[in-house]
Amino acid sequence: MLEHLQPERVFYYFEKICGIPHGSRNTKQISDFCVDFAKENGLEYHQDTDNNVIIIKEASAGYENAEPVIIQGHLDMVCEKSAECSKDMEKEGLDLYIDGEEVKAKDTTLGGDDGIAVAMALAVLEDKNLSHPKIEAVFTVDEEIGLLGAGSMDVSCLKGKTMINIDSEEEGIFTVSCAGGNTADCRLPVLTEEYEGVAYSIKITGCKGGHSGVEIHKGRSNPNVLMGRLLQDIQKTASLQIISVSGGLKDNAIPVQSQAEIVCESEEAVIKSLERMQSVFANEYFAADSDIKIIVEKVSYIKGKKMNQESTDNVICLLTCLPNGVQKMSMDIEGLVQTSLNMGIVETHEDFVRFSFCVRSSVDSEREMLNRRMNTLLTSLGGSMKVEGDYPGWEYKKDSKLRELMVEVFKEQYGKEPKIEAVHAGLECGIFAGKIPGLDCVSLGPDLKQIHTIRESMNIVSVQRVYAFVLEILKRMKA
Repeated sequence: MLEHLQPERVFYYFEKICGIPHGSRNTKQISDFCVDFAKENGLEYHQDTDNNVIIIKEASAGYENAEPVIIQGHLDMVCEKSAECSKDMEKEGLDLYIDGEEVKAKDTTLGGDDGIAVAMALAVLEDKNLSHPKIEAVFTVDEEIGLLGAGSMDVSCLKGKTMINIDSEEEGIFTVSCAGGNTADCRLPVLTEEYEGVAYSIKITGCKGGHSGVEIHKGRSNPNVLMGRLLQDIQKTASLQIISVSGGLKDNAIPVQSQAEIVCESEEAVIKSLERMQSVFANEYFAADSDIKIIVEKVSYIKGKKMNQESTDNVICLLTCLPNGVQKMSMDIEGLVQTSLNMGIVETHEDFVRFSFCVRSSVDSEREMLNRRMNTLLTSLGGSMKVEGDYPGWEYKKDSKLRELMVEVFKEQYGKEPKIEAVHAGLECGIFAGKIPGLDCVSLGPDLKQIHTIRESMNIVSVQRVYAFVLEILKRMKA
């Protein structure tokens, strides 16, 4: 599909990567692909038990005395698909297509985040005609679920103190700092009772979703939170009990839909609440999320278990009262979110309901306070919370030789100044900066739109320019 695109080897490897299932926690096959590549090209490699891979290429002639440079990206992608898509993303590759100047995947996420980094690095490692210092290509796993691969990786074999991270989504922006974060796994025990009879299936759908770091400030809805509000509204006029509630697939992706099955004594109350809250949501999100729809279907007969009244009330309490979204904006950097969290996953299990959050902040104390707030509410209702995947922020480096070089080359190549910024999304640069003292790091990337959604796209011409830029940076790193 992409064989006619330039740079040819970058798109060749990107298409190869897209043919291999590589969602988070499903990275063995893509990791082995990188190892096989290293073997075929006679390159030194290191693969650990978590599937992280390091591939080392010696300096080209004339660059033997130059300092090594690390090129870094992650192997895993966020796997989202449309409700109509039957693809098993655990076992099947993606269906790529070209739409004008964009590469997309049919009915699924594309994985340009961060497959394009791996593709660019492999193209550099393969090309014997490039001028460059010693290259240490670092491919991590499970970045999308808490930067886990970077956290577990042994970096003792790395000699470089300069790192080009290719995990940003807008050309012309150099990222030099990011927030720290963690996953908060919240669990609320529920008591159930046998039930037979009529039930109602409720779906809140049509939400835009998006990346919980990059797009959390855009005012988009979280359908899990909306579901709590809808159920609470029904409760104002009729009693209800929850059979199940669920929504979202990844804690770091804003969900696109939420669903619940309930038992309610009044069909009229359900329908009236649907109509009322449809109007409320349309008014509140007319600019940021205008396609929200509530769908209710009457299930003529169901036999199973429903939550008792106390458990139902507790679940609705958490859906509506657990914090979500932007909590504080930065006072130092205009437009930068300082602290946020995202109710990315809600799941109903046999005897508990799980709420999973991605919590982010550039101020560690604020992140810790958010975790305490959630834990306080949960414990008051008999629940519990576990904090996982805690990773540090990445502090701005005032004396960055890499940043200075990149700005110089960018101005020559583009005829304008690049934008230097900090981001609210989590990047692995912070973890590597903590493991490699004095690390000089900058993150960049081509234009990727609507990552972590089925509308994700990657601009072809932007890939061409960014790859040429990376090659020029490597060329100028001669001692």
